[in-house]
Amino acid sequence: MEKQQVNQKKKRIEEFIVETASEIFRKFGFKKTTIDDIAAAAHKGKSSLYYYFSSKEDIFNAVVNKEAYKLKEELEIIINDSRILPKEKLMQYIVVRMERVKELVNYYEALKSEYLSHYDFIDQIRQKHDEWEIESIQKILNEGVSKGSFDVEDTYLTAMGIVVAMKGLEIPLFLKQQISDSEEKIKHLLDILFYGICKK
Repeated sequence: MEKQQVNQKKKRIEEFIVETASEIFRKFGFKKTTIDDIAAAAHKGKSSLYYYFSSKEDIFNAVVNKEAYKLKEELEIIINDSRILPKEKLMQYIVVRMERVKELVNYYEALKSEYLSHYDFIDQIRQKHDEWEIESIQKILNEGVSKGSFDVEDTYLTAMGIVVAMKGLEIPLFLKQQISDSEEKIKHLLDILFYGICKK
């Protein structure tokens, strides 16, 4: 029982450090943030931080994975909701996913920053993200095909195309804040995806 209490206390402190570090990384970015910054914000000595995490990279990895979990948890609610028709489900998935890009600053930095590209753990995060996203979109497409909503020959390649399109829209839609009515613009672009640009 005593060991369990120690483990629970350790977990609570780790969660507190991750929560604190998340705000510091959000404010300064990974490159400019130091272990000293995180220790000061958490009101702990630097040596205490190293008891719970081996490095700044280790803390950032925990921060990013926490944000990734929050995003995936929200999107899986949409994916698994049998009450939503496939077309609307795909629309909701993309709108929610794109909107969250603005909020999950650390996760987005992990996915996009050139500076972080040489870290192995970042490469793993990016690979897992791409695999999960393609799999999620494919699941919606397969449901749409089975219900007669979509006419798609290769749902995997189509899912890859949609994921690439989403990535291409992130910067102009949100990071540069060029479009105020982003949801409507996304819906318009999805109409092009669904119906094409050719005259019927």
